Amino acid sequence: MTETKAWRDAWLEERSIAITIKRDRRIFITVARKGFREVLEWLVKVKGFTHMSTITGLDVGTEIEVLFHLARKGVVLSVRVLVPKDEPALPSVIDLIPGSAFYEREVHDLLGVAFHGNPDQSLLLLPDDWPSDVHPLRREWPPERIKKRLERS
Repeated sequence: MTETKAWRDAWLEERSIAITIKRDRRIFITVARKGFREVLEWLVKVKGFTHMSTITGLDVGTEIEVLFHLARKGVVLSVRVLVPKDEPALPSVIDLIPGSAFYEREVHDLLGVAFHGNPDQSLLLLPDDWPSDVHPLRREWPPERIKKRLERS
């Protein structure tokens, strides 16, 4: 695991809640929402993680866990950040990694996380007439409830 550990340094460890190395070349970094953008910018500009594989999200109760999956030279790094459901927003990273635009829109559609700075947060996966308050991957929107809500629209 020497290659994986070699990129770690004090700057990142000071700004992380946790750094977990699952196996060689597979790293998870948990950061606070407040410092998220700064950490991602450092990973791109200093460590060369310029490829966004995808952005995923998971409803974990009162929060949404958003994971930014980055890749560089065979190393896959996931930056994990929690956003409260009552204020589901993060800064966009499309200026750092332009390919993030569609992934941000997908997470916005399905989980309701807004990405400040993304100029296009129009619906990507859902129909144009989809209700703006219904996010199908949130726990409070099981299929039966979505069906009833759509029948009323």
